[in-house]
Amino acid sequence: MNNDKKARTDRLIAEAVRARQARERDYRERALKIHPWICGRCGREFSRENLRQLTVHHRDHDHDNNPPDGSNWELLCIYCHENEHARELDADAAKKAFAEDGAKTQNRATSQPFALLRGLLNLPK
Repeated sequence: MNNDKKARTDRLIAEAVRARQARERDYRERALKIHPWICGRCGREFSRENLRQLTVHHRDHDHDNNPPDGSNWELLCIYCHENEHARELDADAAKKAFAEDGAKTQNRATSQPFALLRGLLNLPK
């Protein structure tokens, strides 16, 4: 890549990063005005001193979906936010494993450990 193309690419990347950061600042400021400063998962309360640990989570995972009423936002502490995204990754991995494993996955949970319990307790059917 010649120097002109590299400089143009670097400039475009820098502009995209600045635009993303400005968009994030905008919806974060709006979310903090609309919603109480409480983590939506663990209930931890925040003040100005630790507000940087409160993040804006997009419920539909689309960072461009920022309705004025804040309905796509949820304030989460950094720990719950990380956990939310980890759970999403785990769910995607499970779906992928199910698709690859097919029928084997469907028949894994066939044990019925309490099947005879009714008879042992002499309960009517």
